[in-house]
Amino acid sequence: MAPPAPVVLLLAAGASRRMRGADKLLEPVGGVPLLRLQAARALEAGLPLVVTLPPDRPARVAALDGLDLTRVTVADAASGLSASIRAGLGAVPEGRAVLILLADLPEIEASDLAALAALHHQAPAAILRATSADGRPGHPILFPADLRADLLALEGDAGARTLLRREAARVRPVALEAARAITDLDTPEDWAAWRARTGR
Repeated sequence: MAPPAPVVLLLAAGASRRMRGADKLLEPVGGVPLLRLQAARALEAGLPLVVTLPPDRPARVAALDGLDLTRVTVADAASGLSASIRAGLGAVPEGRAVLILLADLPEIEASDLAALAALHHQAPAAILRATSADGRPGHPILFPADLRADLLALEGDAGARTLLRREAARVRPVALEAARAITDLDTPEDWAAWRARTGR
């Protein structure tokens, strides 16, 4: 029997520290705040969506108004990425794979998320990791349901790196177009260069 659809866990509780006062998740992409765009892409892919948010960024909450998703406030968001993963998993039903998506990847498309979900149906035991077209590992990453306890045990700001190393034999790279899987924008300069390059 095919596994149920994975749940997208959109991690949006970070502090955006390198933006020098601005919030990268509210940067407009095609006139839409990046966070809302990422959420809309997950929903367009037909996947259930959980979004983790910090307790002190009401503008991020507002950017998601009207979308059919589950919001999770991460009280200890400052302690690192793992706190967001643990908190978000609390809203994911047991027995469901989780597709972890970082919120600062502006080039990810709904079709990329749908493709990973489809591959999960074909290979439900594999960890599916998006890569650039030339094979550089990136995001998003789909973790099968049996790794839930391991994800809940993560600590610090390294995310799931240790788990990926330990389960390396299960990792299946999935090449996305161009550099979609590795284009993350952390500073004002990153954003300016990306806009100059893409016209977006």
